[in-house]
Amino acid sequence: MRLVWLALALWGAIHPMRWFLAWFAENGVSLSGLVAAWHVNAATSGLVWDLTIAAATLTVWVVVESRRTGNWRGLLAIPATFLIGVSCGLPLYLFLRRVDV
Repeated sequence: MRLVWLALALWGAIHPMRWFLAWFAENGVSLSGLVAAWHVNAATSGLVWDLTIAAATLTVWVVVESRRTGNWRGLLAIPATFLIGVSCGLPLYLFLRRVDV
């Protein structure tokens, strides 16, 4: 399963980034514009909040489990989650918690 988690983390980093880069190419590098686009209608706002809550939940889980187990490598999933997305952060964390010490 380790390789499955790693493959999903890579896919979760690369595939969504394609869409972000396409948006930036069309609209310029504007973080405020990107955030405004996320809230263009109720469906996109719902998705943003769904992913935000999932990211917060994953962060709490990573912190609690890292403190409990001492597997500090798992903390790398937190910046991956907020800089790339839950689609990368979650499988990355599952990969990192399965890596033999």
